[in-house]
Amino acid sequence: MSLPFASVLGQMLAAWATLPLQLGGLLETQLGQLLVAVVAIGVVVLVGRIVLKVAWRLVTIAVVIIALLFLLSTLGINVL
Repeated sequence: MSLPFASVLGQMLAAWATLPLQLGGLLETQLGQLLVAVVAIGVVVLVGRIVLKVAWRLVTIAVVIIALLFLLSTLGINVL
């Protein structure tokens, strides 16, 4: 009774492919343009949050490594 996964996936892709045709008049109105702009800003913010999350992890790792190297050099152990 259930459709195979490939068939369902094909139907979903076909629906996504026709979406721009269904929304053809979206950019003709000011509200449509505003909606597209707000969605674009939302995507930029979402991607920015992900990038900043990774960047903060890298900064934290760098601070810990440099603090350990500083502590070891203060104790007279030359690592580098």
